[in-house]
Amino acid sequence: MANAIFDHAAEILRENDRGTYTVPTHGLYPFQWNWDSCLTAIGQAHINEDRAWTEIDTLFDHQWDDGMVPHIVFHQHDDGYFPGPDVWQTHRPTPTSGITQPPVAGFAVRRIFDMAKDRDMARARAGALLPKIAAWHDWFFRSRDPQGTGLVAIIHPWESGRDNSVDWDAAFERVPTKGVLPFVRRDTQHANPDHRPTQAQYERYIYLVQLFRGLNWDNSKLHDASPFQVVDPGFNAILLRSCADLADLADTLDQPGIAAQARAHLARGLAAMETLWSDAQGQYLCLDRTLGTLIQSPSIGGLLATFAAIPQHRAAAIGTRLTTLGEKVTYLVPSHDPDAAEFDSLRYWRGPVWLIVNYMIADGLQQAGQGDVAARIVADSIALIEKSGFAEYYDPTDGTPCGGGRFTWTAAMVIEFLAQAGR
Repeated sequence: MANAIFDHAAEILRENDRGTYTVPTHGLYPFQWNWDSCLTAIGQAHINEDRAWTEIDTLFDHQWDDGMVPHIVFHQHDDGYFPGPDVWQTHRPTPTSGITQPPVAGFAVRRIFDMAKDRDMARARAGALLPKIAAWHDWFFRSRDPQGTGLVAIIHPWESGRDNSVDWDAAFERVPTKGVLPFVRRDTQHANPDHRPTQAQYERYIYLVQLFRGLNWDNSKLHDASPFQVVDPGFNAILLRSCADLADLADTLDQPGIAAQARAHLARGLAAMETLWSDAQGQYLCLDRTLGTLIQSPSIGGLLATFAAIPQHRAAAIGTRLTTLGEKVTYLVPSHDPDAAEFDSLRYWRGPVWLIVNYMIADGLQQAGQGDVAARIVADSIALIEKSGFAEYYDPTDGTPCGGGRFTWTAAMVIEFLAQAGR
């Protein structure tokens, strides 16, 4: 069974391969997405190391001069997606979006480097990427943490990767919709509208794009101009884990300046993460930076914090929280607490299970000595594949497949799960 699942996953990676980059799935997402590509490269590395490095190289070929790596690269024209280059208007040689996504590249490069059989190629390819990843990290702390708190904010829900999370609801209400130009969504033509963000949410998404576009995508201005500024513990955990992995790789590859800077970011960030902890919820919470208050939303973002080197007692508490969640659902990890009024088992990030987050939470728990909970998450992930195939996401109660089908990063994560089990 495991070999058949692995082979099927590898087939999906080939199917969505466009030569130097992959698309998440046919139709719904026809371009290169930032964190999709980095996590996909981990799966590719088990099949073709050179192709895995090329996936990340292609993404960083479109890094902005200020260090930002955009969340979409529009390699070719496709009018089946909205918003396309004509909406973003970033005026790049190859069109890109103007916002970013969770910076998982540092972790991915370290993972691919560690498993590489061609050590000379790995040293050369990783060595060339390290300064680019370091520049991206520095951009985050400069542009998204202007007050030097140690934690960065997202200024658009799409940056989080968790587009319509309950975490954003209250802060998102401050984003107006007046002046939003008429548009036609394309996502609901490829996926069930009941599984996607609402029209009202989309209008606010586009308002922010228009606002930032009016500021010429000047990252020295966007943070303070945005009516939506949220510090997400999951997003920051990904950044801090990537800082840690970048530092270790920089030591190995004799780039001490990069290592020192990455460790400085890491130390400040881990200390600041404690300000997001909630004893009442038993997990980390998002911070509404505009109001200066924690958002009382028990979502997967606060559980994803395990991906960073948080204190052992915090990881143990999150392990307990996950065990409790596991009694409420058939499959871990739901993207929102099923007991919350806002929980929706089928709608995007308001309840469903995502294997990429399962992978990162399980990895963090394993590192923190919470192996039993990590094993449950991995077992549930494989069970979902056996029941419902390689979907974008799944209903945590009955495993219903949701969103896009034959999904690239789902396949990549399954390859990694199976490879780790084999090791």
